[in-house]
Amino acid sequence: MKNIRNFSIIAHIDHGKSTLADRLMLEAGVVTEREFRNQLLDDMDLERERGITIKARSVRMDIVIDNEDYVFNLIDTPGHVDFSYEVSRSLAACEGAIMLVDAAQGIQAQTVANVYLAIEQGIELIPVLNKVDLPTARVEEITKELDDAFGFKKEEIILVSAKTGVGVDILLREIVKRIPVPEGDVNKPTRAMIIDSQFDDYKGVMVYVRMLDGQLKKGDPIEFFSNDKNYEVTEIMAFTPTITLMEVLDAGNVGVVCANIKSLEDVNVGDTLVSDKKLGVQPFPGFQKPAPMVYCGFYPVQGEDFKILGIALEKLHLNDASFSYSPESSVALGFGFRCGFLGLLHMEIIQERLEREFDLDLVKTSPNVTYKLMMTGGEEVLMENPSKLPERTKYNSLNEPIVNLKVMVPEASIGMIMTLCTERRGIYSKQEFIGAERVIIEFKMPLSEIIYDFYDKLKSSTRGYGTMDYEFCGFEPADLVKMDILVNNVPVDALCTIVHRDNSQIRGRKIIKKLRETIPRHLFEIPLQAALGGKIIARETIRAMSKNVTAKCYGGDVSRKKKLLEKQKKGKKRMKQVGNVTIPQEAFLSVLGGD
Repeated sequence: MKNIRNFSIIAHIDHGKSTLADRLMLEAGVVTEREFRNQLLDDMDLERERGITIKARSVRMDIVIDNEDYVFNLIDTPGHVDFSYEVSRSLAACEGAIMLVDAAQGIQAQTVANVYLAIEQGIELIPVLNKVDLPTARVEEITKELDDAFGFKKEEIILVSAKTGVGVDILLREIVKRIPVPEGDVNKPTRAMIIDSQFDDYKGVMVYVRMLDGQLKKGDPIEFFSNDKNYEVTEIMAFTPTITLMEVLDAGNVGVVCANIKSLEDVNVGDTLVSDKKLGVQPFPGFQKPAPMVYCGFYPVQGEDFKILGIALEKLHLNDASFSYSPESSVALGFGFRCGFLGLLHMEIIQERLEREFDLDLVKTSPNVTYKLMMTGGEEVLMENPSKLPERTKYNSLNEPIVNLKVMVPEASIGMIMTLCTERRGIYSKQEFIGAERVIIEFKMPLSEIIYDFYDKLKSSTRGYGTMDYEFCGFEPADLVKMDILVNNVPVDALCTIVHRDNSQIRGRKIIKKLRETIPRHLFEIPLQAALGGKIIARETIRAMSKNVTAKCYGGDVSRKKKLLEKQKKGKKRMKQVGNVTIPQEAFLSVLGGD
């Protein structure tokens, strides 16, 4: 075990984690120059197109350093704020981490968040400055920033270029020196922590484990601590980065176990896998299950795809335990699922994966956050669907989630960011300078004000230099109201939202203007209204299609024309009372897809 090193790479988005992982694999010789390509560990099409890591990936590297054989288990992590859950999960399986900082951009908001995450878990950090070959690299300045922010001395910081390979050989030796040897005992009863899982059509559920004690080999019995399910190991593998079959998985190592597990519910990420519970093995504390922060409904455009959508969500949920789903129905959209996500990017990724991997056409409802209702009876109720909000008399207060938002911006942009955050009901907490020209500003802010287009506004206000990170810190009461959208005096449940009273009129007007542009004209007039309770706050009207009923009257008595017009008027009035308004899918897509 003294020659095993388990580590991950943590950094802000776009600071070069995946490139460094590729370079380490090339230096270790697990891939040849011919097989080498960028983003080797990002095997999802979406990851390659967007240039981001979505799923944490592990790779085993057998490497020789100073004539001694070592096993490096590297776990590449995502950098986006929505996937910080993946980072915490990866760190739980490691003894150390490479903290990567871009030599041109310096410390960013997500760097700070990930460093504190690592410190909380008691993990050894190796500070690394990447992209030192760039002409814009500010090595001296960023080294001072690292010292000021985290107390890393100049001699502790390693300078590398993941693209050209400069300094990577030094980094490999430092990993051996600085990252602690994993703890564990091969002779104790088998105990392993489940860090991830994935469904394979041929092998069943593939369980990614970090061995804590004992060893596993083909034919061994295994038991899951949380649900007492028993299986027999059929295969043991490691990613190198191709799948390699192994004889034994020893304590301290990271690998993949297959045991003909067909049921997706049997495997819980964070659970402890043991050989036999009767041996008195204690479960690993695991890690906190993430609570979804943003909810929206997914409905198939074709009603018959509902079952396929259910199976698709079940498969994705196994591979990504951080999103949840439950069936629901809507009068306007039919049968679908209410899904919970960690953020808007997470929601976009899941939607794109459903559409690509399972060939589904989906309509998604307006994203909203989870609200907490303090009922008149004294109980607390969490509410994920705005259309389920009870009457005002049944609850005392409606509380919204508040986050602690950290924004890192250039000094010149402080004024614009202050204005942007206060306009969105943000309350200033404090600010702290990182280096001479950049500052971290903290705000207490409602999550509902961040999830829509805050990130885009932040980037445009700071000319692309602003970065953000946020963490949930509780619920607080606010003046929130349920806004209904009425089409021909009938509420449409799919368009119902909860808004702050001050913003309700602007939001309502935006929605009904979009509806007026996309709902086709009918033979009768259609009123579109936004309402708070019984009070109408915005209205638009789609005019009726006009038919010239007097066209056949050429000349003659005017009373004949009046009679025909009167008859048409009565017909339209009757049609308005009994006629149904057809709302096309494009109308929902235009409203729900907008900001």
